[in-house]
Amino acid sequence: MPDTTLELIDIDRLRVGVFVQLDLHWTQHPFQFSAFLIKSEAQLEKLRALGVQQVRWSRGRSEVEPLPAPVGAADVLEARVAPADADRATRAAARKAELAEQQASLDRCEHYFAESSRQLRGIFQNVRANPAQARAVAVAQVDAMVGEALSTEDVAIRLLSEKSGHETTLHAMNVSVLSILLGRVLGFDAVQIAHLGVGAMLHDVGKIELPDRLRWRDDVAPAAERRLFQEHCAHGVALGKRMGLAPEVIEIIAQHHEQADGRGYPAALAGEAIRPLARVVALVNQYDNLCNPGNPAHALTPHDALAMIFARQRDAFDPGVLAAFVRMMGVYPPGSVLQLNDERFAIVASVNSERPLKPRIVIHDPDVPPEEALVVDLEERPDLGVQRAVKPLQLPRAVFDYLSPRKRMCYFFERSLGAPGGRSMRG
Repeated sequence: MPDTTLELIDIDRLRVGVFVQLDLHWTQHPFQFSAFLIKSEAQLEKLRALGVQQVRWSRGRSEVEPLPAPVGAADVLEARVAPADADRATRAAARKAELAEQQASLDRCEHYFAESSRQLRGIFQNVRANPAQARAVAVAQVDAMVGEALSTEDVAIRLLSEKSGHETTLHAMNVSVLSILLGRVLGFDAVQIAHLGVGAMLHDVGKIELPDRLRWRDDVAPAAERRLFQEHCAHGVALGKRMGLAPEVIEIIAQHHEQADGRGYPAALAGEAIRPLARVVALVNQYDNLCNPGNPAHALTPHDALAMIFARQRDAFDPGVLAAFVRMMGVYPPGSVLQLNDERFAIVASVNSERPLKPRIVIHDPDVPPEEALVVDLEERPDLGVQRAVKPLQLPRAVFDYLSPRKRMCYFFERSLGAPGGRSMRG
């Protein structure tokens, strides 16, 4: 397989034939995708006009080498530094660069999530008055997310801070992000994943027709209120038709509470009668509802939520979809709190969907300020292993404050780095 490692490069070293990856949101550049092969001088001019100093490039995907880096006075001075000092300076500079890079990646994820959340709030506010425009915004937003997800070889599921997005759209955003990635793992084509993303984003659109008190599922509510809540599927289908959504999307909205064992609603469908895309959203919807319920006091940790679905609710979901979801999220999904084999505590910051058994974690280290903690890639640390998952309230107070376990889980995706390290957890 060709080397697809991405390296930083000065913008002035680009030329036609170099494959680049932009660390910019789709609204911040004029190209169809953020990763592409430079094919013309016109594309080069557009890249230079973005005002960025560096971009990433892939040696394995490029047709030519970049232009050589210029030799300056700083390089000559560095050659005169004593070897020991140079080594320390190199390590310090590398750590500083890694911290800056990981914070920038987290900032990008949170910016994308916040912008998508803002647009989604607008969709919900506008869907009655201008359903066609609401559809257009939703489709464009999902197309951008799908383009990003499919243009990246290795995708990591990233835990964000709780300040990301808005509480009213957090569930829909989580379900759309995880559904898109699960569709990728299941081998769906781009068109299917686009339908999946729109359906996941709008699966609860019918709740805008419910009274505020009924917009959260409550299994102990009176039967009459539970029936009213279940009507959000029919309300969503009606709104989806007014919006002119694709039939595949409307099927997701109609069936996202159906269960493989026939115990779901509104039609008590079972097995193959549930459409493939709806099976994906049904599972992801349940996972996020367990992690982010209406009452945060009832929230399960990501590890416990996945374990409950697998152990107690597996009959409710398509076995192939469930197996793929467990593979994608790993035994310890992002947000899980762990105790390591050396007795230290850690929190899972991200999981590579291709290598989920080796998550990237932030380890409690009282000698390193939390804002300077690097994410440790367990794939690069064979000496470290996971002893067990723990509940956040079991942590010593100092560890809890350091790791800052989330009350509400919030996910986005990013490129997965091949080298050790990752993202700063603070922001």
